[in-house]
Amino acid sequence: MRRTRSTTRTSLLARLVTVLLGLVVTGALCPAAALAQAEPPGTQATGLHISNGRLLEGNGNDFVMRGVNHAHTWYPNETQSLADVKALGANTVRVVLADGHRWTANSASDVANVVSQCKANKLICVLEVHDTTGYGEEAAAGTLDQAADYWIGLKNVLAGEENYIIINIGNEPWGNTDPAGWTAPTTAAIKKLRAAGFEHTIMVDAPNWGQDWQGVMRANAQSVYAADTTGNLIFSIHMYSVFDTAAEITDYLNAFVTAKLPLVIGEFGGPADQWGDPDEDTMLATAERLDLGYLAWSWSGNTDPILDLSIDFDPSRLSAWGQRIFNGVNGIAQTSKEATIYGGGNPGDTQAPTTPGTPTASAVTASSATLSWTASTDNVGVAGYDVVRVSGGTETKVAASTTNSATVSGLTAKTAYTFAVYARDAAGNRSSRSATVNVTTGDAPAGNCSVGYRVVGEWQGGFQGEITIRNTGTAAVNGWTLGFSFANGQTVSNMWGGTPTQTGAAVSVAPASYTSTIPAAGSVTVGFIGTKGATNAAPTAFTLSGSACTTA
Repeated sequence: MRRTRSTTRTSLLARLVTVLLGLVVTGALCPAAALAQAEPPGTQATGLHISNGRLLEGNGNDFVMRGVNHAHTWYPNETQSLADVKALGANTVRVVLADGHRWTANSASDVANVVSQCKANKLICVLEVHDTTGYGEEAAAGTLDQAADYWIGLKNVLAGEENYIIINIGNEPWGNTDPAGWTAPTTAAIKKLRAAGFEHTIMVDAPNWGQDWQGVMRANAQSVYAADTTGNLIFSIHMYSVFDTAAEITDYLNAFVTAKLPLVIGEFGGPADQWGDPDEDTMLATAERLDLGYLAWSWSGNTDPILDLSIDFDPSRLSAWGQRIFNGVNGIAQTSKEATIYGGGNPGDTQAPTTPGTPTASAVTASSATLSWTASTDNVGVAGYDVVRVSGGTETKVAASTTNSATVSGLTAKTAYTFAVYARDAAGNRSSRSATVNVTTGDAPAGNCSVGYRVVGEWQGGFQGEITIRNTGTAAVNGWTLGFSFANGQTVSNMWGGTPTQTGAAVSVAPASYTSTIPAAGSVTVGFIGTKGATNAAPTAFTLSGSACTTA
């Protein structure tokens, strides 16, 4: 059975309800209170375990998941996929299994083979039961209690593998109907597995089809965590179209980190669809900044191939989504570190790399700059470099590279920046910071743009709009910000192809990853859903990165 990615999109109505519910859901107004700081209440598990809000290996080394989801239960013969994702740099794979409630159960021998294949390919294996998806809204879904019974039936296969596997009790185990009902059965399933003697790190998914847009997991995370007598529990948020702005993403992830509650982005997508455009760039950048794990959906075999990382399970045919995840900025190739249980890193290595040379800047544009520096040396080997922006006593990581150069993008025109570089080795040792370099970005493109605006359809109180941005210049535009103002109180409620920020009538649009470059004489299109009153006049003026555009 070919599957669409597992998360049902939230309707536009539900997205509007989110705003109202945010006033009453515990933690929406005061997340610090809802996510009180957590401390591990009990003894550590053997192997992978949680300490002070972090996922650690048995030897105490920090482990950050960098990997993908693989639909094993529907494609049981595609076990070569595990070797393929490892070859592309992944250190973790989340494997879809079934407990027999909705799909044919994966047998003990099959699960044992999956674990063996993960170990042979030096991957940490997150095993999940998919039958629970959307319980309460999806009539065919099973319960977390049934999933717990399935895991108990596999105890002989799973015991002793605590260094290598994490048990994800059930995928997206609650839909959008009464998601508050998620808390009690989640707690009960955790207790049932612990009572059965499981010492593994356990992962639990959020309600609302994994996206927690009503904040139930966020509000109840502390009490659920405390119910695990070992303290070896990690929460999983799934980020799709609900998470289409940087503010939503950073707010959610920061809340868990501040409370020292362990969290991973267990699934996420990037390509836009009719429900919106997930902000995968912010997801990846924030996960890297906070050292949180992420697992992209999914390797191959989706009913809608827009979310296939590889085409027909072929690692040599990565889709644009696959290229972004494996080879893009903050992607797997740049950030993944093999688990030390397999020899990755070197826990005995305590010597840091030498300080990188002072970076120099080249190819400076209005929105980007390429930095190069003299390479560091290390007694074992330099694994990569982190580029930071320096502002007074504050540092912000802006790029990572496995070579001695990197391009920093997303900069503002005519703005001064200061950058520096750190080197790191596979054991996690980091060099001293390099000397800094000052870079001032160039002017924004001077009026080489034309914007077309049209209303695609209207209904009472709302409408769908489309904006086409054309580059009328002779050079490509890399990175842009579109500005315009509404005249009649219209607001943008959802957008694809860009991320909107609205203050009063003024709207600012940042591009999606796939619309950030506008080739010479080319164009990109942004679509949106808006609200309106009786009058819906089109904006009369547009700017692109601060320069006025003609209207078409």
